[in-house]
Amino acid sequence: MSHQVAPNALENYETIAKHHIRPALGRRPLAKLSVAEIDALLSSKRTGNPKAGVKPLSVSTVRRIRAVLGQALAQAQRWDMVPRNVAALSTAPKQTRSEGRTLSPEQARTLLDALRGHRLEALYVTMLGTGLRRGEALGLLWSDVDLKGETLTVNHQLKRERGILVLGDVKTQKSRRAVNLPKTVVEALKVHRNCQRAERLHSGPAWQESGHVFTTMIGTPIDPRNIGRDFASVTEAAGLGHWHPNELRHSALSLMLARGVPIEVVSDVAGHASIRMTADVYGYIMEPQRQAAANALDAVLSSS
Repeated sequence: MSHQVAPNALENYETIAKHHIRPALGRRPLAKLSVAEIDALLSSKRTGNPKAGVKPLSVSTVRRIRAVLGQALAQAQRWDMVPRNVAALSTAPKQTRSEGRTLSPEQARTLLDALRGHRLEALYVTMLGTGLRRGEALGLLWSDVDLKGETLTVNHQLKRERGILVLGDVKTQKSRRAVNLPKTVVEALKVHRNCQRAERLHSGPAWQESGHVFTTMIGTPIDPRNIGRDFASVTEAAGLGHWHPNELRHSALSLMLARGVPIEVVSDVAGHASIRMTADVYGYIMEPQRQAAANALDAVLSSS
């Protein structure tokens, strides 16, 4: 039901149904669907068909297919159209988490040096200094930022819905959060605010006031896709290779943990739904702390 989901989520569901579910199961009566059929469908999506030129799909895409089908069948079950939800009984492909790349402290400093004077320096410094998601950073309004108090609040995210940039809600309730700003970020934002004022004066009537912290040269929100291309050009010019803006968030959280910031604090800064999510993604970084804990207990237990 369209009123129960966000427009971009609905668009994604429709795409999955059109390209993956209806072609395979559209002619099958719902009540006759079996778990074996769903398992076979998911398996075929993972393996593909090289002879027919059909490429295998990623685990995450196949899991989305199963989820959409499961939601549809759950509704059908509520309406007494099927006796059970066979998608929910099917076997989901196993999701393996990759650790992801993170900038080392030396690479982070190299990046900061390369960014000096860049028009979007403050954007990248903010993402690296706070762990904000790309959409959250691009969705920041000046009303969300308190430079005197050295904090910002995450209330929105900039996203694309049906081809249009919109300022929407954050991903989850935990994503709505306050973040303390490092001095480096505060100074970068102060410089950026002055530069934006100069751009506003230079643009004159062409300026379109949006209230966004990070804008185009005429004041409009920045397309997230353009940020990907721009950031890659910066990292390559700095000799760091090709990096994605999302890796700034991963780097920020990884560097916090590596410096001994408690995982519950990092989870709060990240806006994760739970500490478990933080541990699942970044737990490998905490090996030194775990070893330090073991050493501390060993010192107590082995003392005479």
